[in-house]
Amino acid sequence: MFDCRPAVHRQLFSIVFVLAIASGVSACPNCKNAIAENGGNLIQGYFWSICFMMSMPFIILGSLSGYFYLQVLKARKDPASTFTVSVKAAEKTSV
Repeated sequence: MFDCRPAVHRQLFSIVFVLAIASGVSACPNCKNAIAENGGNLIQGYFWSICFMMSMPFIILGSLSGYFYLQVLKARKDPASTFTVSVKAAEKTSV
């Protein structure tokens, strides 16, 4: 039979370790300094950080999609250049 005690011990140790060090962990230095300097304007900081994090996947995906769309339009506009390249490649391989 399979003995799962070492895996359980490892998981239990990980949980206890995380809980033990969690009491000594405080906020990140930027948040801590923002509270001290601005008198607690932390909510606005969270708002902007969440907006920034939520918008990044859409900005990256949109930028890549726009780039590939423009490349396809460029290739459709001048199909002779892509055909010439493929003919030259075929000539090199057949020689």
